[in-house]
Amino acid sequence: MARSDMSDLEWEFIKAVLPNKTRGKKRVDDRRVINGIFYVLRTGIPWADLPSEYGPPTTVYNRFNRWSYAGHWDRIMDAIADAHNVDTVMVDGTSVRAHHSATTLKKKDPRRCLGRSRGGLGTKIHALTNQDGLPIRYELTPGQAHDAPPCKTLLNNLQPGQHVLADKAYDADWIRDLIWEQGAIDVIPPKANRKLPAEFDAEIYRERNKIERFFGRLKASFRRIATRYEKTSRNFLSMIKLASVRLWIEFYESAA
Repeated sequence: MARSDMSDLEWEFIKAVLPNKTRGKKRVDDRRVINGIFYVLRTGIPWADLPSEYGPPTTVYNRFNRWSYAGHWDRIMDAIADAHNVDTVMVDGTSVRAHHSATTLKKKDPRRCLGRSRGGLGTKIHALTNQDGLPIRYELTPGQAHDAPPCKTLLNNLQPGQHVLADKAYDADWIRDLIWEQGAIDVIPPKANRKLPAEFDAEIYRERNKIERFFGRLKASFRRIATRYEKTSRNFLSMIKLASVRLWIEFYESAA
């Protein structure tokens, strides 16, 4: 059993939210195929180098790609990530460098989501997490993009009374207004050049390190995310959400 293989408890979680197939040929063993996807996710190896115990590499890749296109990985994460009754949310972004195999699409291809910043081509992952540093939702942008614009999506559906933690990069009036309009409370330190410095709760802000630790764990545990190998942003985001599923289930296991 490889380190990336699902435990019985993990499999029970995932099996319960897999898409049902009522027509056509029976699917190849779901657990074996998903373990193969998790092996690629953890190790970062090319699909063609997948160990034989997971079956033909084309079968594993095709399942990953088809379910990514159909949005199944999104629905699996949404089903496992319980984002309700969250007292605190945190927003931040991190940059990921792209492997040359991920840069072959044309610059104007909308599936690319790559941009040049310091160090070369890359993608930026923007995340909203809960108070435990577990992901609720994501946005991807080219690597040179600013952190603030994805807030239009990430900070939708806030709950009244929630604290929203973010660093100085998010100190913008429109972001604060977006938070206030939903009845939430911004905990964002002001930039040094702000004419009218905004107050914030420094004690609550100390918890923001959890989202930084989340990004560190995401990259350290899953080499397919530490370096972007996927050509399309859709498949890269699917890898991120699969990693998130594992982190959520580990949290549930530790809390059991």
